[in-house]
Amino acid sequence: MASRAGVTLTTVNTLVLILVVIYAVALLALSTGRRGSGGIDYLLAGRRLTLPAFVATLVTTWYGGILGIGEYAWRFGISTWIVFGVPYYLAAILFAFWLAPRLRRSGAITIPDLLVNAYGRKASSVGAAAVYASTVPVAYLLMVAALLAQITGWQVATTVLIGAAFSALYVALSGFRAVVRTDVLQLVLMYGGFFLLLPAALAHTGGFEGLWGTLPDSHHSWDGGLGWQTVAVWYLFALQTVVEPSFYQRVFAARSPRIAKVGVLVSVAMWVVFDFFTVYSGLAARTLLPELADPMAAYPALAELVLSPWAAAFFTVALFATVMSTLDSYLFIAATTIGHDFAQEPEAPEVVRRRTRFGLVVSAGLAAVGALTFSSAVQVWHHIGSVVTSTLLLPVLAIHLPPPWRPSEWGAVLAMIAAAATACAWILLRGSDGYPLGMEPMFPALLGAACCLLGDAVLIRTRMP
Repeated sequence: MASRAGVTLTTVNTLVLILVVIYAVALLALSTGRRGSGGIDYLLAGRRLTLPAFVATLVTTWYGGILGIGEYAWRFGISTWIVFGVPYYLAAILFAFWLAPRLRRSGAITIPDLLVNAYGRKASSVGAAAVYASTVPVAYLLMVAALLAQITGWQVATTVLIGAAFSALYVALSGFRAVVRTDVLQLVLMYGGFFLLLPAALAHTGGFEGLWGTLPDSHHSWDGGLGWQTVAVWYLFALQTVVEPSFYQRVFAARSPRIAKVGVLVSVAMWVVFDFFTVYSGLAARTLLPELADPMAAYPALAELVLSPWAAAFFTVALFATVMSTLDSYLFIAATTIGHDFAQEPEAPEVVRRRTRFGLVVSAGLAAVGALTFSSAVQVWHHIGSVVTSTLLLPVLAIHLPPPWRPSEWGAVLAMIAAAATACAWILLRGSDGYPLGMEPMFPALLGAACCLLGDAVLIRTRMP
């Protein structure tokens, strides 16, 4: 055992610290390569993403909540796949066939660009605020900080600041190019880590049959014992894919509409494989570590139990890579919202870069504050997903309606405000017995948005000759 500042570190943690340093140096090296000079180069890598690069950056970004997946699988079993897998596959396939090619052909840079073209600046400003709220990477910084704290024994406040500062630093160097380049490395690490973990865990449980037979009955259930409404709301959350900023960013950056479409479909296939490994690893953690104090640490604790010191250290770095790939992506989208969307005026490339880098600092600071406020990544996803998805979903989808049926600017604005206000109120009014009327926030929020859009449509049709 080694010791630092009175904190005892396991051999695994010592090895992890070594590998984390190597990993951090690699991220900085990848971020300092060739960079473009234009605003599109900094924000979208010049719209030149090839299929391998597209798939690598989309797949890795989608799994930043990996510790939350482990937490959910440990608590609720096989329903994890029903909640976090199937609905998102379906939504992504819908996105690929219906939206991806036309979005790439639009020439837009962000979701607010689409809103300003369809409705006007007021709608774009409200949409930009919603996008920003959804992309400040609170949940992902929380997970990075938790991993660092577990390894080092440092206070969470310290690891939060380290994670926020480092992610902002390497992304600032070359913008979206840095995100894509580092995501390729992170893809290799995240798949390699779980390909080591699951076979080793199954060797301790007696294979799949032994694992299944030792789980609680609720872990065999499709709903995890939570009830149909709790599961159903995640299928609504999955519609967030249709308005997911990271999807839009990668589609806008693709070299062609075909790459945008095929890239999403290939990514779905890769998600299915990865989900198999992550869900069953979480179930193995429940069997082998039934008294685990912090379920969010299910994967790291399982790795230390079933892997050799070097393999466990590699796996922990793979977790870092998985989370960092989403942390840096969301942080850059949030920064782009400040540097591009809130300004709403064409600017010289150097101005765009300067504003976006300022946005990185601001967003990293807000993420740090949020990470020190919340304790559960799943809780963060739930609250933000409830508000933002209901705010953006219907107005963004309505963009694709023909002009006679498309909402007016004020109709879109009121729909977004009504949805956000309703969802926030529902969350704040939650008591010890649950949400008002027993309804998840998204249901009344989407109803409020739909009523605004319906009323707007009636007024438009009434005024038409």
